[in-house]
Amino acid sequence: MNITKVSKSMIRTAAAFIAAVFTVCYLATFAVPATIVNADVGQPDIPVPALSDVHCASYCVYDKTTGYIVISMNPDDRIYPASMTKIMTCMLSLEYLNTSSKLEVSKSALEGLDADSSLMGILEGEKVKVSELLYGLMLPSGNDAANVLGEGCVDAFFEKYPAGGTTLNSDGVNAQYILDTLHDNKDHILLARKLEAFAVLMNLRAEKLGCKGTHFVNACGLPDDNHYTTAYDLTLIMAAASENDDFKTLISAPSHVFVSTNRHKSDAWSYVKNSNYLLYDPWLATKTANGTDSHLSAVIGGKTGTTSQAGKGLTIYTVNENGHDLMISICGIPQDYYFYTTMYLASVTAYGNLACWESDPVTRVYGTTGDYRWVNAPTAEQPIYDPLIDPGDEPSGFDLVKETPTPTPVPEDEQTEEDEPEKGDALVLFIKQNPVVSAVIGGLMLLITILNIVLWVRINRIKSSAERRAKKIQTKK
Repeated sequence: MNITKVSKSMIRTAAAFIAAVFTVCYLATFAVPATIVNADVGQPDIPVPALSDVHCASYCVYDKTTGYIVISMNPDDRIYPASMTKIMTCMLSLEYLNTSSKLEVSKSALEGLDADSSLMGILEGEKVKVSELLYGLMLPSGNDAANVLGEGCVDAFFEKYPAGGTTLNSDGVNAQYILDTLHDNKDHILLARKLEAFAVLMNLRAEKLGCKGTHFVNACGLPDDNHYTTAYDLTLIMAAASENDDFKTLISAPSHVFVSTNRHKSDAWSYVKNSNYLLYDPWLATKTANGTDSHLSAVIGGKTGTTSQAGKGLTIYTVNENGHDLMISICGIPQDYYFYTTMYLASVTAYGNLACWESDPVTRVYGTTGDYRWVNAPTAEQPIYDPLIDPGDEPSGFDLVKETPTPTPVPEDEQTEEDEPEKGDALVLFIKQNPVVSAVIGGLMLLITILNIVLWVRINRIKSSAERRAKKIQTKK
């Protein structure tokens, strides 16, 4: 028997078998139909409460387009803003900081965050992109992110607008204004009083916007007797912040997945969702308590705020069918009524939009809240205006698709060591994300290994048998 021929024959057989296994697995992935689920939760229409049944300290619906208040209750009463403070923090951060740059988390930024604090989850010494900090600020309402951004803004302010220079910021001041307000020198402020300096910038901007009842002492909204505002002032701040497209993208994002850093080695180390539930179900505000159409076209987004001292509150940005931009703030919902927060907001939103429509009943923005929903997806995946709703018409006065503030990826040759993902982490992440594919690949690898072992053993046995027969024939000769 020819050993070479036998070996080649067995190798060809094994190779054919392995190829057949791969082919079957490949075809199986396409042959098995995907499971289709049609979910119907049977959600009935829910009427919003009448305005008289809304339990809160104050509310205000401000028409940015006309500059007038549409409806309100106690709009100038002093309230504690809690995390609605972060609207101002976000606006200033987008103005002073480059979203592609990184900020290092200092020890001072994490100090004093008490039990009332909501957190992004960053660590001391962590280097985080500004764009990530902004999502951490506005979605999980991270007080840690607010402090890091506030400190970063002060550093940038002193660098861009030095005392004694001629360059002034949009509020008409330079660093000398902070030095005079805090009665301190630059070195000591940058060493120990950055967050106080940031509050100076916040108050200056509030004053420039026409806020009469606002005073900030921190970047995040933690309770303080000297940290207060009004429902009307909050709508003015929201109106100014909404001039920035990145701000609108941030407040409209339903969720965000954080990328790896030098301290959090793997992508997706945290997943956060927007706490403004009206963003997910804007239909709640499309009718008033008696069923009248509110003419609400879009809920762009907003910011929530909750502390034990402030109660619950929200400030949001909506668009009316007549094209008017409405800023809506509801403040001081008592703890006993927390469960009704979204319905209270929906009520104020519905009645505010209806009053706005009645003052200018002209359709300029077509479609419904669903047609203008921004989603947390790449630009190519964003929903577009559906011409089937109003054939031949185009929406006006409202931009549908905006780029996100997420920075442009750094070229490979410019990546630092901390940016490079670890190979082990990547493999673990692939296995977790693709368990079925990983199992199939693992099974095939195991099968190939077993076949190789069987083939090796078989060849060696045939070889040994042939050698013994050859010896016997040689002995006979």
